[in-house]
Amino acid sequence: MQDTPSNTPSHTPNAATQPAARLVSRGQASGFRGIWLPLVTPFLPGSANTADAPVDHAALRRLVVHYRRSGIAGLVICGTTGEAAALDEAEQLAVFDTVLTEAGDLPVIAGLAGNHLNHTLSRLDAFNALPLAGVLTPAPYYIRPSQAGLTQWFQTLADRSRAPLVLYDIPYRTGSTLTLDTLLTLAGHDNIRGIKDCGGNANTTQALIADGRLSVLAGEDHQLLSTLSMGGHGAIIASSHCRPSHFVALYRAVQSQQLDVARVLFHALMPVVRLLFAEANPGPVKAWLAREGLLADVLRAPMTSASSALAQQLVDAVAAVDAQFGAGATNASMNASAA
Repeated sequence: MQDTPSNTPSHTPNAATQPAARLVSRGQASGFRGIWLPLVTPFLPGSANTADAPVDHAALRRLVVHYRRSGIAGLVICGTTGEAAALDEAEQLAVFDTVLTEAGDLPVIAGLAGNHLNHTLSRLDAFNALPLAGVLTPAPYYIRPSQAGLTQWFQTLADRSRAPLVLYDIPYRTGSTLTLDTLLTLAGHDNIRGIKDCGGNANTTQALIADGRLSVLAGEDHQLLSTLSMGGHGAIIASSHCRPSHFVALYRAVQSQQLDVARVLFHALMPVVRLLFAEANPGPVKAWLAREGLLADVLRAPMTSASSALAQQLVDAVAAVDAQFGAGATNASMNASAA
């Protein structure tokens, strides 16, 4: 594992000063709440081979500053939307350093995926030196272990991690389904505190919310309102890149039992959500951010940019939301209440 660049600030691994220590305590599912944004990783244009496009740290800093003021609960770095699979270990650590330097008090969750246990633990050891609020980790992909093997995998990571684990249940990417029994077993671990729920099973979602030990975060953007309405604790959703304050307003409306307001916002945002996933994520997100002047529309191979037609549709769809609600959370809530 290579070190982070020497010209960047070091971060203390003291758990007492970490955001996670302030956010969570055993027996509470309140550690991870609200809208968490799985941040894209910007790349510099001009490389003949996009697989070699350098990380654009200046644009990354701009993004963090931009979203830090939006009301989101925190950032998720180097997840699927962040094209983590295309970043080597040194690049990921450099990305974390840039984000943590700019994030201030905004909590940061690190993405950690792998299917070689010792290699994954080695990467986790490097994460342990960072002031992280959590580590988001899926099942080991492709190899499809038994439920006992999955339980052992996550418990081993949780034992080693300074920050609490957020399980990432996404069987259509990993090939492994985490059963409800397995998830309830994992919920008994002191250092497993949440789940990004992409499992697609409403019964499991409801049972985990009712159990109350894990913060249940919607991971499928179109399931945001249903998860929150059942008592879910928030979401990790890529569509919150576009008008994050509106997603925050929706979350707050549910928390204050203003379900009519939440429904109006949700239905207005859904055309944007559908377009953001009409082509492979994060292509559409980056296309829209490029139109906003926040980064260059560059993805690392094998990911590709969104079509120009879809990019224009996104611009038009977001403009329609702005026409209805304005661009700020206060306006969104007020206008949705009046709708």
